[in-house]
Amino acid sequence: MVLAATPIGSARDATQNLHDLLAEADVVAAEDTRTLRELLRRIGVTPSGTLVSYHEHNERERAEELVARAAAGATVAVVTDAGMPSVSDPGYRVTVAAHEAGVPVTALPGPSAVLTALAVSGLPSDRFSFEGFVPRRPGERRRLFAELATERRTMVLFSSPHRVADELADLAAAFGATRPAAVCRELTKRYEEVRRGGLAELADWATAGVRGEITLVVGGATQADGGLDGRTDASALAARALELAAGGLRLKDAAAVVAEGAGVSKREVYEAALAARPAP
Repeated sequence: MVLAATPIGSARDATQNLHDLLAEADVVAAEDTRTLRELLRRIGVTPSGTLVSYHEHNERERAEELVARAAAGATVAVVTDAGMPSVSDPGYRVTVAAHEAGVPVTALPGPSAVLTALAVSGLPSDRFSFEGFVPRRPGERRRLFAELATERRTMVLFSSPHRVADELADLAAAFGATRPAAVCRELTKRYEEVRRGGLAELADWATAGVRGEITLVVGGATQADGGLDGRTDASALAARALELAAGGLRLKDAAAVVAEGAGVSKREVYEAALAARPAP
């Protein structure tokens, strides 16, 4: 079984190995067969095998079928609409099923929105975390951002045009207005754009509307932001907890997040935050 990366924008990024695989595979499982057929047309490949759909709504059932075909000796290729299967796209379930069945799994490398955005962002790339698509519900999203506020590594997230402004605003509330970030949209396409700035500045810019496929890259916490080896005195930790609470998190939850990042007692942070909180 082969997990094959497809172009994230320009069809010319399709490798020769991808051409050969799509032409010769016995089965090509695609997130959307219509998208795959358009890619095949653009790169001039006529498949000799069967095209089947493999997406979030049928992947559990389809995985068994694909693994069975691969176990019987068929060459099974798994592709998504763009990028590498299983990275915020279907592919994980069939990979696990193949390993459990003793079916070899390999990958055909290619374009990646995660690495491309990280590379062009101008933010530290020696260590990073990938957070994928964040929760759509504001409360869940804000809790996640509060937990990530003290993450020292650069973070890469996927977003969408109708949510990116709200997500940037929530990031600014949790991480601080000036935390450096980059909005990377339409990577490798005609209207590619990389917009850099502080989170609050980018949130303001995004309110006018942002189109296309979007990847966000956010700088990690520094000592001044309350990173893991940063501000450990009670007053500074209390101030950080109050900042997170002002962004919509319960004070107790904010204190717990800050305490965990600093390696101190959450009760200590909570009590310090209560004492520092302005009187109503």
